[in-house]
Amino acid sequence: MSLLKRIERGGGAQPGGGAGAGATPPGGPGQPLGGPGSPLGSASGGEQNVELLRQRREAVNIGRGVDAKDIKEKVQRRLLEDLGPGETLDTRSEELRSRIDELFNAVLQEEGIVLARNERRRFHEQIVAELLGLGPLEPLLADETITEIMTVGANKVYIERKGIVELVPVHFESEEHLRRIIDRIVAPLGRRIDESSPMVDARLQDGSRVNAVIPPIAIDGAALTIRKFSKVPLTVQNLIDFGTATVEVFEFIRACVISGFNIVISGGTGSGKTTLLNVVSSFIPGHERIVTIENAAELQLRQEHVVRLESRPPNIEGKGEITIRDLVINALRMRPDRVVVGEVRGGEALDLIQAMNTGHDGSMGTAHSNSPRDTLSRLETMVMMAGMDLPVRAIREQVASAIHLIIHQTRMRDGSRKIVKITEIQGMEGDVVTMSDIFEFEQTGMDGTRIVGRIRPTGLRPKNIDKIIDAGIQLPPSIFGIGR
Repeated sequence: MSLLKRIERGGGAQPGGGAGAGATPPGGPGQPLGGPGSPLGSASGGEQNVELLRQRREAVNIGRGVDAKDIKEKVQRRLLEDLGPGETLDTRSEELRSRIDELFNAVLQEEGIVLARNERRRFHEQIVAELLGLGPLEPLLADETITEIMTVGANKVYIERKGIVELVPVHFESEEHLRRIIDRIVAPLGRRIDESSPMVDARLQDGSRVNAVIPPIAIDGAALTIRKFSKVPLTVQNLIDFGTATVEVFEFIRACVISGFNIVISGGTGSGKTTLLNVVSSFIPGHERIVTIENAAELQLRQEHVVRLESRPPNIEGKGEITIRDLVINALRMRPDRVVVGEVRGGEALDLIQAMNTGHDGSMGTAHSNSPRDTLSRLETMVMMAGMDLPVRAIREQVASAIHLIIHQTRMRDGSRKIVKITEIQGMEGDVVTMSDIFEFEQTGMDGTRIVGRIRPTGLRPKNIDKIIDAGIQLPPSIFGIGR
């Protein structure tokens, strides 16, 4: 029988002054319930104790059934009442965090809620994440093994870990809750998302890429996609360890970058083009002026003299749009040594190729394609999108003379990302652009579900090797598989 029920039935101490069977005798270790000085030594003391234990039991029951949403709403309401005129939840995050701590403790005390230490910490983390972060996505963002987060409505959240997509037991309270999180992401960037403009590209503070689509475009509820960026940019050694390429390949790429080769990094969606562009651009000498142009700023260049430009969508009146092409044209007036375009996807291809052909050697960018040959075809198509009525041969000649190297990366079936071809553009023969593969990935087998293989030289020396030699760089013939 529980202590509370024994007290309720006995009205205090057991007859004879004891505390019931098995009670410690008066004066023994651990003063007995009915002993001298105990609140149960009298009828009034027993009633007080019964009431105290009842209150504690009710508090514990409240704690067990408490809803974090109710606490969060009360803390948020009190916090908004506490804010002064003109203040927002984003103006002073450190001070707001301490205010949230105080209000959280105050609400628990006022509501008579008693929580175990673990539950208290969990509720507190949920409330802080909801008010200052991205709610239920915060633990996923903090997990460095996760590379992508994808939502399908409020109740389905998928992640990509080590190249494999899986469903996780995370959900939002409602569709409105998910929409609030999306608004919190895009608002600081001066962007908007609503029924009249239901799609938006944005970024998190750490550079992670964000895309959001809401109804009526998204049929099953808002779809939020976050492609996470490593807090510490990946290095050449990281990519070598991951099996993306070999030391010899990166030695060759480094020589090409320093020598001023114009480079296009191609690949499919999620193949790691931007990550590779980050690594390749790290080879640019530190004294050069670099202008980067992106839809949403993602590149993490470590050089000192870097100017970062970002496109801008039109406002609610349909005005004020700044396109990638506008930025490329403007960048050429900024005296850049190198122009780096995050992704070439439209008419800006013409202006970038013109820049490469007019003295801005060493420029680079990324493009979606399935192969190096396909990359050239897509560039031709994108040049036509600029609206210039140019003959196909003229476009092809411009592309062939502007681009020196195409690095093609693929996401393999096992989720790994590898450089599968490094192709040099050699020129024109008739109406055809001639190309030669300098390195090519060769699959040798399977280890369970993991692809086994290695990128190997083809044995061909680059036609533009003189450009590398003129830069004072000597590459051993063995890098190209010569003399092995």
